[in-house]
Amino acid sequence: MIIEEITGRIARDLEYLKRFTATPGSGCTRLPFTKEARQAVDFLSGLMREVGLEVREDAAGNVFGVLKGEDPTLPCVMMGSHYDSVIHGGDYDGIAGVVCAIEVARQLKESGAELKKNFVVAGFCDEEGMRFGTGYFGSGAMLGHRDVEYCKKFADADGITIYDAMKAYGLDPEKIGEAAWDEGSIGFFLEAHIEQGPVLDAEKVQVGLVDCIVGIQRYMITVHGRADHAGTTPMDMRIDAVEAASKVIAKIPDWAREKADGTVATTGFVRVTPGGMNIVAEKCEFTVDIRSKNNDNINDIARRIRAQLDREMKYNGGSYEMDTKLVIEPVYLCQDMLSVMEESCKAHHYSYRYLPSGAGHDSLEIGQSIQAAMLFVPSKDGRSHCPDEFTKYSDFSRATVIMTELVEKLLGK
Repeated sequence: MIIEEITGRIARDLEYLKRFTATPGSGCTRLPFTKEARQAVDFLSGLMREVGLEVREDAAGNVFGVLKGEDPTLPCVMMGSHYDSVIHGGDYDGIAGVVCAIEVARQLKESGAELKKNFVVAGFCDEEGMRFGTGYFGSGAMLGHRDVEYCKKFADADGITIYDAMKAYGLDPEKIGEAAWDEGSIGFFLEAHIEQGPVLDAEKVQVGLVDCIVGIQRYMITVHGRADHAGTTPMDMRIDAVEAASKVIAKIPDWAREKADGTVATTGFVRVTPGGMNIVAEKCEFTVDIRSKNNDNINDIARRIRAQLDREMKYNGGSYEMDTKLVIEPVYLCQDMLSVMEESCKAHHYSYRYLPSGAGHDSLEIGQSIQAAMLFVPSKDGRSHCPDEFTKYSDFSRATVIMTELVEKLLGK
């Protein structure tokens, strides 16, 4: 195994995947069930076949490549990540983890060893939730957590539901249940990912061993007021949706800071209707994303938001809805697998440290019910979800060496 060859293949594949974006020259925009998603899936499928994997796409838009073991009935070892992106995002978030998994399969294949169990490479659809405001669609479907009603419930900014987007993409949303794997058929899940934060890069550490992924709750809140003339309506006679919403929004960051344990809360989207400079707002919609290693902290902030909304509505006479988009609890990753990766780091003289993940990943959804492990590689200056996102290709090749050694132990090589 020559590390330069591994680096070269990963560089070749990730450079080619940069083509599949709806915003050329302005970051990666690869939303689920789009032309760009189809191009990425087709390219990844070709890479998997090149390695010698059996390839299939499921009813949720996930793509899988299988390296057969001696007994395919045993619980498999799965490794992968997602192929979608945020709008104007980076070229490595998610997709690099799929490419690394394919490279691990190649190294296993080239070793010529007989493996006791199947090794499965996974490319998941819509981890980000950017288009429909949800997240973990593909990995959730694999676990049996998505159904037809779910697909009909959530829509994008143009009013296109997941259900309709799947149909336009060539999938049958009525068959979403077929994406679920049998209970017990997946023994372990592994994911390599860029850190998306500054710790590894700032400390010049080569490998991050992820011990915990934060829980996440996401909400879309709609405050209803009454449209009136901005000049002729007295302040004490207004039902101003923006006034009520902004008083709540302003408190949310401080509620997170009070926890003093890394809990974060973000309002990343606000939309006002009618949206005129000289019109009192009739409606104000905003999102809230709350994350913490402590699920009680998340629940407390969500409770405070509701209570503050109740107070504001009582004061100004408006009304509100708080629509839950995502609820997922923190997950602590498998210590046994982390220990194996730690020993590999020592054997190869790679610097490493343990750290939590403040970003959600497919391992968060999957780790709720299946033993999971994550490895981080440095993100330059901690930048991610933006065109400046960058990681050295040699860092990815280092990750595949560690992951291959872990997979070999899990497969009973």
